Amino acid sequence: QVQLVESGGGLVQAGGSLRLSCAASGSIVSINVMGWYRQAPGKQRELVASITGGGITNYADSVKGRFAISRGNAKNTVYLEMNSLKPEDTADYYCAAFLVSRSYWGRGTQVTVSS
Repeated sequence: QVQLVESGGGLVQAGGSLRLSCAASGSIVSINVMGWYRQAPGKQRELVASITGGGITNYADSVKGRFAISRGNAKNTVYLEMNSLKPEDTADYYCAAFLVSRSYWGRGTQVTVSS
């Protein structure tokens, strides 16, 4: 079992920055990949960024150059640094952890970017 708790969402003006955090607990040694997903109203959930245990990152084209995913030294925390935010980044952001056998999801944190 893995538990994920997100924090750091909020309201920000366009062009601003936010840093999301995801704290993992439980069977964290079994986690292969951690990622951030988002879901805007009326849209499907989409991958924002992911990071492997070895530090390999992957980003959605829409956030490349603006967002950065990283893991804490203890490997049980993953961050999403979001810069140059746009109104279209408004969504609920979810942390995910992928193990060999299954995935786990946090409850999400809301990000609202005003124009």
